[in-house]
Amino acid sequence: MIADILSNGLVNVYAPGVAETLTVLMCVSVLTGIFLGFPIAFTLMGIAFIYGFIGVGNTVVILMGYQIGQINSDVAFITVPLFVFMGCMLERAGIADGALGALSQWLRKVRGGFGIAIVIICLLFAGCIGIVGASVAALGTLALAPMIKNGYSKSLSTGLLAAGGTLGILLPPNVALIIYSPIIMVSMAKLFMGAVFPGLLLGFLYALYVGVIGYFKKGEVPEVVKDEEYPIKYTLGQGLIAFVPFVFLIFIVLGAIFFGIVPPGDAAAIGALGSIIVAIANRKCNKETIMGAALNTLRITTMVIFVALGAHMFSSVFFILGCTRVINRTLSDLGLGAVGSLALFLIVVFVAGIFIDWLGVILIFTPIFIPLLTGLGWDPLHIGIVVMVMLQTSFLTPPFAYSIFYVLGIAPPGVTIGDIYRGVIPFICIQIVVVMICLFFPPIITYLPNLMFTGFN
Repeated sequence: MIADILSNGLVNVYAPGVAETLTVLMCVSVLTGIFLGFPIAFTLMGIAFIYGFIGVGNTVVILMGYQIGQINSDVAFITVPLFVFMGCMLERAGIADGALGALSQWLRKVRGGFGIAIVIICLLFAGCIGIVGASVAALGTLALAPMIKNGYSKSLSTGLLAAGGTLGILLPPNVALIIYSPIIMVSMAKLFMGAVFPGLLLGFLYALYVGVIGYFKKGEVPEVVKDEEYPIKYTLGQGLIAFVPFVFLIFIVLGAIFFGIVPPGDAAAIGALGSIIVAIANRKCNKETIMGAALNTLRITTMVIFVALGAHMFSSVFFILGCTRVINRTLSDLGLGAVGSLALFLIVVFVAGIFIDWLGVILIFTPIFIPLLTGLGWDPLHIGIVVMVMLQTSFLTPPFAYSIFYVLGIAPPGVTIGDIYRGVIPFICIQIVVVMICLFFPPIITYLPNLMFTGFN
């Protein structure tokens, strides 16, 4: 069938050197379009149409129509607006205020206790919201100015919030894992569970860094305050009540998936309903809250769907023109083996993340590399989560570091982009360390998925 399609094109891709030339041209065209500032979705669509017409002629219209139908019928994309709505509602519900206050009070005698409290809230936010921009904006508005006022350095404060917010694309539920699932052909439920321990490990190391850095670098973390200098606002009961919304949502969503009670799509609907219940309980559920959450959901979902559609179009043309075969043959000729090929892929992900957003990295590069790596014996669940951990760096590596710009947008006067750049460097190093740990100790990723109950998983 492919041969019949190719026979209608303007070139014969089976001729020597043609597929190789098209491979280089397509890759260079994508990078050029992105660097020139064109939206990634329309860059991928345009390049797919141009090179598709060169390769398969008018038949490219049929191929593109087929990809639109595939996106519309993909069950994974049904969960995107539901989880996004859940996150947007929780952002507006103000659920972090009491929990952060209680944690900072409980950790007041621990060096760096307020920073550690922020890491814990970041983990809880990531497990409920899953949207990096929302997490950074909500927590930054709440905690950044108090951190600096209480004696934390500007670089540590901003770096911690930027890194903590990125946990939203790793810890489930989140849009990244939903999009990723059909690409690497691993169930969404297993991806969700596989990401839990790596996310918790990142949070633990962030908190450890905050607790330890004060002993080695003066001025980064304030001295422990005395009890009489710290106003006691929360009793134990009041503090625990502040965590109920987080526990409730994580249990009804991830618990339902883990125990095989409902599939992820239904769990997303339950989570969306649960976020409304939390907003009502917090007395923040009104017309403005719901409409604002709905509009943000529409914007984010539309962006995700368009980028996914462009990537699917690009990938299909890339495959039809034999470019995937060229990449696989080139990597095989390099003789890197299983470990070397994975190392090359991770380097590509890291470098691409400097210049392209996480969604582009997932949708452009993983369809090319994942089939090759699974053919070399790698578990797609294992390497899939390792790649997601590496993608944490894409939010912190300049020049296109979204978390840095989110933090800068809500930073108090006196905080410069240089402060944030210096602040994220240690956290980028921690992220790379966790990539190595997850790579060499696969059970960190595979343990929970192997424990999952059968049913919809």
